[in-house]
Amino acid sequence: MTFPLSHRLLIAVTLTLTVLTGALQAKSFRYVIIDPGHGGHDRGGHHGLVYEKHLALDTALRLEHYLKSKGIRTKMTRRSDVFISLPGRASYGNRYSKSIFVSVHYNSTWKRDTLGLETYYYSSKSKKLATHVQSSMMRKLRTPNRGVKHAKFYVIRHSKHPSILVECGFVTNRRERSRMKKAWFRQSIAEGIGEGILNYKRSW
Repeated sequence: MTFPLSHRLLIAVTLTLTVLTGALQAKSFRYVIIDPGHGGHDRGGHHGLVYEKHLALDTALRLEHYLKSKGIRTKMTRRSDVFISLPGRASYGNRYSKSIFVSVHYNSTWKRDTLGLETYYYSSKSKKLATHVQSSMMRKLRTPNRGVKHAKFYVIRHSKHPSILVECGFVTNRRERSRMKKAWFRQSIAEGIGEGILNYKRSW
């Protein structure tokens, strides 16, 4: 089917405006919503007394401090060891227009030799953010690069904003667990995520 010239022009203008609007929203985000995974009775991945919920909160607070030092405004879904439901986390993030959503987690698996960092996204508008964050983390740490991956995790699937979920290493790997217990490792992760966010903002 061949559309009239006027119709084709209208379609082209509409598509262009859609792309530009998405770019403008990403460039002009006002807040970074930081979501430390798990909390309260939900320990997340764990080995012995090393709990994901504690690691995620510490890393998230370091990320908040880093971003604020760069002039970026932030909001936290939790600041202490409390449980917040997945709908509650997504709903909190969606309250703030012109934002991006970053969920911080640590990984676990029955395969004890698995280690490395990975970043997940759900919508195509979030892939660029995920790519910048993954690249920046890998520049900070020597560990396997598990890449940028598509997934349907609740908090990123129900976010209205560009959103990612970062897995900052495997609690179930002895070598990686030993490193993540140290402050320098969590600080490096936080700075890597933060630098990735800044690079994403500059890229538009």
